[in-house]
Amino acid sequence: MTKEKAQARREHLQKMRAEQRRKERRAALLMWGTGGLIIVVLVGVVGFYLVKRAQETSLDAVVSTKYDAGQHVWTAVDYKETPPMGGEHNNYWQQCDIYDKPIHNEHAVHSLEHGAVWITYQPELPKDKVEKLREAATSVGQQDYLLMSPYPGLPSPIVVSSWGHQLKLTDPEDPKLGAFIKRYQNGPDTPEPGATCGGPDAITTTADQAPLPPEPTGDQQAPMENLQPSPSESKQ
Repeated sequence: MTKEKAQARREHLQKMRAEQRRKERRAALLMWGTGGLIIVVLVGVVGFYLVKRAQETSLDAVVSTKYDAGQHVWTAVDYKETPPMGGEHNNYWQQCDIYDKPIHNEHAVHSLEHGAVWITYQPELPKDKVEKLREAATSVGQQDYLLMSPYPGLPSPIVVSSWGHQLKLTDPEDPKLGAFIKRYQNGPDTPEPGATCGGPDAITTTADQAPLPPEPTGDQQAPMENLQPSPSESKQ
């Protein structure tokens, strides 16, 4: 009888140990399964965010056109785009700044040639949206290569332009604005990278304050381009 009880006890202990091992395996599987599920969810969330962000900042809608540089004129230019994004332009460039009145196309295009991005908006755009546009524009890129001004007859609430590139927007907080500035401000298509967008020869007035400057006569001289040396030249 004692042997039978001892045997029964051993069998009971074996069953308990086996049951304990099964519970541990189930717990381990549950833990790994839960951990794996969490990882899958996290990867999915991150992937969704990256895809969504890529879509939000996509510049697929940018219109691009090739223009020859250095075409300086003293007369008004009839541009094919509104606003223009390249082509003939005045000998003087517009001081890169934020203006609350329209500026001359011919001066702005010269600034684009120097690497500036020109943000234009419809004059009737609500003031709060104009302020948001200003905040968004000045939060990225180089401020000394940024123009912003209202533009009558604009085909979209907001149009952002660089030399040979243009994008229409409706929302001042659209992430595509910042993406455009980062890609095209002083970008690889800039005809005169390193040229100033300011200086003593820059135009600081708006279109209503001064007409296009006339061609110099006599001892008067046209403005110098005031180029900065390239990195390779500065090391020599």
